[in-house]
Amino acid sequence: MNYIDKNFYNIIDEIKSKDVYDIYFHILEKFKNISENTQRSMEKFFAKYAYWGELKIDNGYYKVLFNKAEIFKKHADDYVKLYESLKDYKSKYVLFAVLNDFYNFDFVNLKNATEYCFKHYFDLNLIPKLKENVFVDVGAYVGDTVLDYVESYGKESFQKIYCYEICQENIDKMKINLKNFDNIEIKRKAVSDRRGKLKFDLDNDISSNHISPGGKIEVEGVALDEDIKEKISMVKMDIEGSEMKALAGMKEHIKNDTPILLISVYHNNTDLVEIPKYIRSLNGNYDYYLRYYGGCVYATEIVLFALPKVKKVLVKNLI
Repeated sequence: MNYIDKNFYNIIDEIKSKDVYDIYFHILEKFKNISENTQRSMEKFFAKYAYWGELKIDNGYYKVLFNKAEIFKKHADDYVKLYESLKDYKSKYVLFAVLNDFYNFDFVNLKNATEYCFKHYFDLNLIPKLKENVFVDVGAYVGDTVLDYVESYGKESFQKIYCYEICQENIDKMKINLKNFDNIEIKRKAVSDRRGKLKFDLDNDISSNHISPGGKIEVEGVALDEDIKEKISMVKMDIEGSEMKALAGMKEHIKNDTPILLISVYHNNTDLVEIPKYIRSLNGNYDYYLRYYGGCVYATEIVLFALPKVKKVLVKNLI
């Protein structure tokens, strides 16, 4: 057994041997062992991005840590299934480093797992070339991912790009950034599981605007199965926790087109295991990889690569 396998299964075995409260107290002890400055920085981070739970150190309220303990206990076997489905050891190391960060606050392995060589989403080891793609950018922000796509693969790599974004300010910037490209359609729509009006509020960090029932700004919600009728080649999603609904709204495209899927799987405590499980339930013709693009304190910017399996051609000896 190599060291990555050994380290991963050691964490899983330890989690399985404990109850939820033992796991929680372990995580809490590890948290209290990191520097106070880092603790306070994380407190501010969780106050700003409330995806995973609350952290109020002075009140002794560590809900975000207890949530992690519950997820570890409930999904230990799911983490194993995901680990064993990953197709390269870089992906396996990413999963180990992420879990070790959540469980032990190990920042070293998380830093070592970070992808520095290739553009965010566009790992040339996994996707070396593209041609005449229909690319759908869900959560297109100001067009930065499209610019990375074109830089990675060239203008000949796409025949059409659809950009979905909910914030008009971002769209105005996107139009300027992408003005030199043809065949790009920008849509002010929220991608979800069905058509209908949705609401959101503007966040101070306009890259993290997200759908919320209590929002004051209205936007049209759409399902990709209804909104795009042509065959889709590739989809990138980073929509602040709405990824699962967006995937449900494109299940026919997933079943029929088997597009490359580049999905953020960190906006809540379960997406890392639930999203690949859902994709697998729709289409068994995918291989799975993980890449990490975040910082080295709390694991964010985890991307699932679901890539169509390469068909193996059997050559028969006819002599």
